[in-house]
Amino acid sequence: MSGSPTTLGGRSAAARVLTWVLAAIILAWTVVPLAWMLLSSFKPESAIKTTTPTLVFTPTLDNYGNLFGAGNDITPFMVNSVIATVTATALALVLGTLAGYGLARWHGRGRRHLAFWIISTRMAPIAAVILPLFIMFRYLGLLDSVAGLILAYLSFSLPFAIWLMSAFFADVPRAIEEAALVEGATRWQAFWHVVLPTTKPGLVTTAVLCAVFSWNDYAFASSFSGPSSQTLPMAAGRLITQGGIDWGQLTALGVVVTLPMIIAGLAVRRWLVTGLTLGAVTAE
Repeated sequence: MSGSPTTLGGRSAAARVLTWVLAAIILAWTVVPLAWMLLSSFKPESAIKTTTPTLVFTPTLDNYGNLFGAGNDITPFMVNSVIATVTATALALVLGTLAGYGLARWHGRGRRHLAFWIISTRMAPIAAVILPLFIMFRYLGLLDSVAGLILAYLSFSLPFAIWLMSAFFADVPRAIEEAALVEGATRWQAFWHVVLPTTKPGLVTTAVLCAVFSWNDYAFASSFSGPSSQTLPMAAGRLITQGGIDWGQLTALGVVVTLPMIIAGLAVRRWLVTGLTLGAVTAE
């Protein structure tokens, strides 16, 4: 009996050490590439094109200056990305919230089948829907337009938003909504003033995940966009030419693409962590 606590304590200590080691490996796997990309974006060309990694160099902003220079200005790409991402995310959040609430409060016989059908449309690989969407967009005149990209992003973000928000609304006790109705509130007032504020973590989580998908998308942008509607991920292709790869500008572009999503995630991390750990993937 005297050896049991020691054994358990040893196992617990070993488990903690193993946990910290795994966490360190995962953190290094995630952070080191981003840190190296950020570091390389400030390197001069001579420090980038070396046979051995260079950590000591004179920082320069030439890569960012060339990225926004007259001959290779990415500002139009950035504007298209912002418009498409913000609009698609806002539409997905509004429509997904309303549909998710209706799905959570509806108790028809086919509710579970409907919820599965909605999320199953999100499970389809992007390659499977590019051709049908391309044909529809061609007849509707939506190719080479930001509106077409918004609809393409919405086709993938909306099912996910509906499914996720329905799970959050299902976790809201009906008692607080019924109390508001008893006090004389309408169904809309109960939803807007009572139910919706309690799902703030779900709203933030859904918005961030939809925005990340739209902002980072390359498949839809490469298929449906044209000279006047290309987004930031498409700008990377212009830096890969027959003469070689401009690694300085490419890493600078990577920072420009990655930084907004990192800032957004850090700004809402409190609600984001709560939303991801609230069991919001258990829609019945």
